[in-house]
Amino acid sequence: MAEVLVNIVGVLMILAVIWWFWLGPKRSASKATPSTDNLQILVKDGVYEPDLIRLPAGRTATLHFHREDPSPCSEWVLFPDLEVSAQLALNQDTLVEIPKAEPGEYPFNCQMQMYRGTLILE
Repeated sequence: MAEVLVNIVGVLMILAVIWWFWLGPKRSASKATPSTDNLQILVKDGVYEPDLIRLPAGRTATLHFHREDPSPCSEWVLFPDLEVSAQLALNQDTLVEIPKAEPGEYPFNCQMQMYRGTLILE
């Protein structure tokens, strides 16, 4: 009986992790105004907030990542299509320079791809 209970609890924990990182509620989008391309992104509780960012294409921008989550997965942010990465300091702002790029959607994530977001250049 104890083995069955342990297995049920284990499966429930696995389902909770899957829901939290991949199926959970998404945060609302935020858009930086053309005059201020300095947008703060909070890294907390397993998500980037906001996780959808809209910026003008063809211009450089600075994103301010503020990491409050001490988990090792939240330590890096990667923009693979833009060849940009940064190590995020705990409880501090880290500036991430986004280079000029063509219009399109550019995913960003942590090194394990559990934290995910999208940068949309329009």
